Amino acid sequence: MSRIDKINSLLRKELANLVNREISLDNCLVTVIFVECSADLRHAKVGVSVMPENLSGTALKKLKKINKIFSQNLKGKLNLRYIPKFNWIIDERERNAAEIEKILKQLNLSTKNDG
Repeated sequence: MSRIDKINSLLRKELANLVNREISLDNCLVTVIFVECSADLRHAKVGVSVMPENLSGTALKKLKKINKIFSQNLKGKLNLRYIPKFNWIIDERERNAAEIEKILKQLNLSTKNDG
């Protein structure tokens, strides 16, 4: 595991704890799925999953609003020269995978019916 991979994993774990503690949305679950730091560790893309999906925009707004709180908290907790600037995004891989699976099932059914 490379140094960047270790930092990504550490940041994902710490951000997940902070999100659970700092983000309060009624009937909503926000999960940190991945963190991808740039090579210079100045920036990090943070992918989150939001359930239900219709609260994704609200969750992103809250995350961006308290971004500085996350950075300050991590600065005191982690032994890193730089705490990256976080770019929060909605991770749509799971939803995309479900769509692809649905299409594949439809294709499979149509080929069975044709043959």
